[in-house]
Parts: sequence; C-alpha cells; structure tokens
Amino acid sequence: MDLQTSASRSLATLACKVPPLRKAAPFLPMSRAEMDTLGWDACDVVLVTGDAYVDHPSFGMAIIGRLLEAQGFRVGIIAQPDWQSAEPFKALGKPTLFFGVTGGNLDSMVNRYTADRRLRHDDAYTAGGEGGRRPDRSTIVYTQRCREAFKDVPIILGGIEASLRRIAHYDYWSDKVRRSILADAKADLLIYGNAERAVVEVANRLAAGEAPHDLDAVRGVALFRRVPEHYTELPADDLDSTDEAAARRPGETVIRLPAYEQVKDDKEAYARASRVLHPEANPGNARPLVQRHGDRDLWLNPPPIPLSSAEMDAVYDLPYARAPHPSYGDAKIPAWDMIKFSVTIMRGCFGGCTFCSITEHEGRVIQNRSEDSILREIELIRDKTPGFTGVISDVGGPTANMYRMACKDPKIEAACRLPSCVFPDICPNLNTSHDDLIRLYRKVREVEGVKKVMVASGVRYDLAVRSPEYVKELVTHHVGGRLKIAPEHTERGPLDLMMKPGIGTYDRFKEMFDAAAKQAGKKYYLIPYFIAAHPGTTDEDMMNLAVWLKKNDYRADQVQTFLPSPMATATTMYHTEINPLQGVRRGGSESVDAIKGMRQRRLHKAFLRYHDPENWPLLREALRAMGRADLIGPRPDQLIPLSQPPGTGAGAGKAGGQSRPMRHPGAPRFTTKGVPLRK
Repeated sequence: MDLQTSASRSLATLACKVPPLRKAAPFLPMSRAEMDTLGWDACDVVLVTGDAYVDHPSFGMAIIGRLLEAQGFRVGIIAQPDWQSAEPFKALGKPTLFFGVTGGNLDSMVNRYTADRRLRHDDAYTAGGEGGRRPDRSTIVYTQRCREAFKDVPIILGGIEASLRRIAHYDYWSDKVRRSILADAKADLLIYGNAERAVVEVANRLAAGEAPHDLDAVRGVALFRRVPEHYTELPADDLDSTDEAAARRPGETVIRLPAYEQVKDDKEAYARASRVLHPEANPGNARPLVQRHGDRDLWLNPPPIPLSSAEMDAVYDLPYARAPHPSYGDAKIPAWDMIKFSVTIMRGCFGGCTFCSITEHEGRVIQNRSEDSILREIELIRDKTPGFTGVISDVGGPTANMYRMACKDPKIEAACRLPSCVFPDICPNLNTSHDDLIRLYRKVREVEGVKKVMVASGVRYDLAVRSPEYVKELVTHHVGGRLKIAPEHTERGPLDLMMKPGIGTYDRFKEMFDAAAKQAGKKYYLIPYFIAAHPGTTDEDMMNLAVWLKKNDYRADQVQTFLPSPMATATTMYHTEINPLQGVRRGGSESVDAIKGMRQRRLHKAFLRYHDPENWPLLREALRAMGRADLIGPRPDQLIPLSQPPGTGAGAGKAGGQSRPMRHPGAPRFTTKGVPLRK
C-alpha cells in the first residue's frame, strides 16, 4: 500500500459516521468493576498515561479513547499507575488489540524538572497537584511494565514525549544524545503528531488480523524496518534543505539521516540531521526518513494529512464527560481547573519559532473547527460544567489569532519547504485576514448565558498589526486587564536565531493596543514574555534588554530560562553550538554561543529581574566586568543602585524568580513563567 492510499483510506474511516457497536461509556473504565458494569469481559485497547484521567478534549488520552470508542472498540484507561511493578498494569486485564502508551500532555522530563534541572514538587496534571506521581521518561518505564504484564500484546507509543523523541535526540537532563524512544522503550510502533487518523487505521487493521510490522505505510508512524529495494536513498550528507533539485527527484525516495552512533559523537552530524529533518514536515511534500540504530533502520513515514474542519468537529463532538474521573473525588486537578471553561478553536502553528516544539508535533498547517462546533461546545460548558459563571476563559489554541489562516494557493502550500510563514517577513502568499476570527468572536459573545469571552492564548502580534479591526475587537471585548504577548527579546541577534520579529513590531502593536484601550475607556496592560539564556544571546544582549525593561517600567515576577526541549531547532543550537538555520558543512558551519554554565544562566535571569535586590551583587560584578559601570547608580537611566539595602543580598547570584518584586507606582506586574510548548 502506498502512502497516499493509506492516507485516503484512514481519512475516509475517520470522516464517516461509524455507528458504535455499544453505547458510549459515562467514563472510559479505570477498573474491572467499571468494566463489569459495562458488561465487558475485556478491553480491546488499554491506554496508559502519565496524567490523571480527565475526560475532556484538551487531554490527549481522552481524545484517542473516545475516538476509538466511536469506532466500536472497548477502551480502558490506566492513569498514573504505580510503576514499581507490573501488577497495576494488569488492572484491566489483557487487551485484545494493544496497549497505547503516552507520557501525558507534557514530556515527562519537562513536567518533572525545571530549566535548572531541579525537581519540581508539583504537577498540574495530577489530582491535588501532587508531584512524583509519574517516573522520569514515563513512556519508556510504562512500556517496560506493559511488556512484563502481557509480553505478547503489541505496544504503540504516542503523545508529546514519544512524538518529540522519535529520532535520535539530544536530552538536556542527561546531557547526551539518546536513541529514538522507540528503541529504548522496545515498543512495536510509534505514532507521532496529531494521531487521530493514524490510530483509527492502526486499530482497525490490527483488529482485522494484521501485525504491527504490516503497518509500515501509515502516515505519522515510526517503526523499525528495512529500506525497500525500490527506494532511492538520499544521504543527508549531500542534501541541503534548500536543494530543490534533490527535493524533486522522481520516484520513491527516502532520506537517510546520520546514524544514531554518528550523531551521538559528532555534533556537526547532529546539526545536519536537524537541518534536514525540519523541512520534511510539510505533509504535501515530505519524504520518509530513515536513521540507523545499531543493526536496525528506524523508518519515519511522512507526517499525517491535517484534519479537515468536518473531521476536527467530529473529534470535538465526541461524547466526553467533560470532567475528571469520579475516582478523584473532590481533589483539584490544576490543569483541568485551568482549561475547563476554555475552548480550542484550532491546532498547529506556522510561526516556526526555534525554541518551540508545537510545529514538530501539531504541524504548520492550521486545522480549524467550524463556528457551529465551537458554539456547541460553549453551550455544553454553560449547561454541564459545574461552577460556570458566564465567563469563557479562552477561545484560542497554540496561537490565538491564526484561526483559518492558510496559504492563498494550495499548490504553493503543498510545495513549500520553508520552516516559517512569518519569518524573516510574512510570506506574501499567506492569507492574514482576521475576518473569520472577528466574526467568530462576535457569535461567541451572543451565546445566551455568556457574559464575557476572554482570549488567554498568546497573540501573534506581527499578524495582529495587519488588522486594526481585530486589535480593536480584541481589546474592546476580550481582554480582562492583561494580554499575553511574546516579543521574547529586544536584540536582533537572538531574535534572528529564535525566528521572531523585531521589537519594532511589538512597539507598533502596543501603540494599537493602547489606543484601542483608551478608546474603550479601559486601563489594560500587555504581559510581555522574554527568554533568558537562549542560544546566541550575549551578556550585552541581556543587559540591553534589561535597560529596555527599566525604560518601559516593566518588572517581571517570574522569568523563563531557555529549556532545550527535544527536537526543537534551538536545542540543536544549544547542544552543537552550530546554527542549523544556515548550511551545515564540515568546517564551514556558522557557530552559535550556547549559554550552558550555571553562572551565566543565572546572570541572564538576573538581568530580566534587574529590580530584585538579591540580584544586584551579581549584576554589579558583571556590569563592571563588561565596562558598563555607568549603569550602576541612583539615576533613573541607570539599571541598579550602587548600594545594597539592609537585609538583602544573602541570596546574591541566585536570580530567583519567586520573590515578591518591588515596583514603581503604576508599573504593571507581569509574569514570564516558562511553558514547554510556546507560541
């Protein structure tokens, strides 16, 4: 079966209305008692997850579980099992088809550790917010226990952790290049990206008697297999992402990435693999990738075809209970409390920010829900979610204002291999109209019982400035005092490596924002996000950012330090100190300074919190060493004072982000708390 045939078949399977073989369960069962109540003697699929089970479409295991249920499969969930033995993994008995294993909505290492590699003591995806309910590298550990429980049951990996670790990758927490998670977990298949279409095809074909190794043509699937003889291999050593001649070679081709054994020891080979990988993300032209691991070839099929609006609607219209599983009682699940009154209207992001992994998981093509589906969900929130007071907390997605934006020409979109539609400038082929989103906002506000609709997702301000009407609509009706915005830096050097617009675009948006707020008679503030210690950021860059912050009277409560998440382009910069955005050639690659030493990372954080007296000793020392002692003193244009207030300075150099900040009267307080998947 060829890839296009496979995509078409699974598209039809997902789009058609398959009558369920049984009534939808109130909740997918987590115990044998619940299975008995449903009259089940076994589950067809058991999903194992590192998150508490919340039956809501913001939680991946709920989407996959309900989707498979709609196909007629009996699906159970084992949530946050005790991983010390295999017994908890036997709780629902032996599944007839497969175990589906996911680390949860976050990579387990991002979930458990800070950017300074310190253990977190809380977990937003756990009842009571309790930390420690999942192991490090949850996907690997859970898979091992599933295999111990029932050694002959196929195991399929999915979710963020599996998706972003699908090839040999740099792991920040062990400071080494690790094998594909499929190799370490010893699972049968890995499904990356948005998995709906692939998981439906995989489940139906396994139910029809096929084996996991038969599923080698399903889009979005990774597995170990030999390269078919009729394929032509293109070595990454000879292939540059801008080589259109190679990209258009006739016949079936596969790109051979440098082997795991090579990239773990050769940073230039790692950077080359990263440079070749990312352009192969467009479903319209992506080719399979293969990477040697020992004596086996890891094969990655092209990414899944994006869901249509009808398919997105079908996914979000499934019969979710829209609540945590009753077994949690009255325990609070912070992630649920955060999103229970919010609505996802789209997926994907075409921004291509190098520090972000959204596009590596959800793709660059925006997948949109219809207005009717969104309005139906708001009515469900109004009618069925306890505690609803009439306020929708967010209408958005990975980025608030990319709804229904797409390339003007589908042929150009299918052929494009660029990593971003908005950098270094907004592509002239991109439709940046906000008209559909403005119309949606107005319809949402008209829903009976809705008093206020907020936009809490980050706004892409370089798009927003193209629509003064959108900015006015947003500020007049959908801001609750503060709006998140992400300039990330002020200096061109790091911004270019982040693939972010210049600070001048932010300034234009702020002017429009302030004017709209004044016209509406409101006193609103922007909440700007900034990153410390991003690759390619110098001490002088951070100093200039701090001066800009003080000049604009901004004082951060918390700061985000760059966290090298798996597969992100900036993570390649951090690990290799090579810029993969440029050509990667032996001895001729562009170098990038990586901020790895803890003292320099603390210094960069301290510049973002220039106002905290605990940071002043470290900043004074650094400014003097930089020849910028002129920034030390009492004048308003100077960054920090010459003297230390009594009782401060004991924690000098720690650059803490939790202390209560001192603010000038009227100065807005804003938070730049880190999140792993950013706009």
